[in-house]
Amino acid sequence: MAIVWTNDLSIGVNSIDAQHQQLFKMADELFEAGKTGKTKEKIGELLSFLDSYTKQHFSDEEAYMKSINYPGLAEQQAAHKAFVNELTKLKAEYDKSGGNIAVIIGANQMVVDWLTKHISGMDKKIGTHA
Repeated sequence: MAIVWTNDLSIGVNSIDAQHQQLFKMADELFEAGKTGKTKEKIGELLSFLDSYTKQHFSDEEAYMKSINYPGLAEQQAAHKAFVNELTKLKAEYDKSGGNIAVIIGANQMVVDWLTKHISGMDKKIGTHA
């Protein structure tokens, strides 16, 4: 089962949609690595990507929400902060363990949850507000 971006996930803001597509691409690469037994090698790359991705993406997304006076901004900021906190914990566990199975499962679950719940739920509302 591949992790694929579909147009129904678009929020209608090209820059944010492009960033979401990047996240889907990385998640799919992690999934593909798992099928070939290369997940342990890919997990470090994913965590590094997520670190830089979240800083840029959340900043851009929150700036856009401010520009349209989006009423759910505080809720989005709280969700973004929770994701960053989980990512920080996962990165610390990865640094300590070197990518054991718990880290791999945790990273997979975190990304899949974000893709399926946050983008398709919370972020879609941004596009309908604008």
